Amino acid sequence: MPNNVDTPTEETLNPVHVDHLLLNGELAAENAWCVSYDDTHLPEQRPAFVPLTLWQANKQDAELAPLLLSDTELNAELAAELNPLPAVAIDFPSFTDGRGYSTARLLRERFGYAGEVRAVGDVLVDQLDYMRRCGFNAMALRDDQHPDDALRLFNSFSVRYQPDVEERHALFERRLTASL
Repeated sequence: MPNNVDTPTEETLNPVHVDHLLLNGELAAENAWCVSYDDTHLPEQRPAFVPLTLWQANKQDAELAPLLLSDTELNAELAAELNPLPAVAIDFPSFTDGRGYSTARLLRERFGYAGEVRAVGDVLVDQLDYMRRCGFNAMALRDDQHPDDALRLFNSFSVRYQPDVEERHALFERRLTASL
């Protein structure tokens, strides 16, 4: 996976296909989508997630969907453009870059996006619960991440204290309401 998408290399310009995809908490039978970081040329392999500017120039192609890089500024105009789409990918250029979490949460909570929000790039199994809590419902695991570990860790927390996109109330609020 590319660590720095700002400096294209041979590796980042070739479409990336990930074998292990978690979709709605289960291992998907297959992942037909590839991810292309090349913002000047359309990939031959389809369907494909492509950088936002390339997708915007080729919106009529139903086999393309937008790839939001970590520096994408999500505003109301862009959200309105994305809302009717069935899928959007958000890139994690490195596991230490948390901007994708904010983008997913904004898409879901502020802008009401209901389609698939897919995490791509440097996606590790220990991030999956946080990703789900921020609104991701699809996660393309990095090649060295084992899908059985992902499934086991995906549901490792039975109680969450803080609110998230799935549970709007903190645990103390839920307990208070239950005691009334």
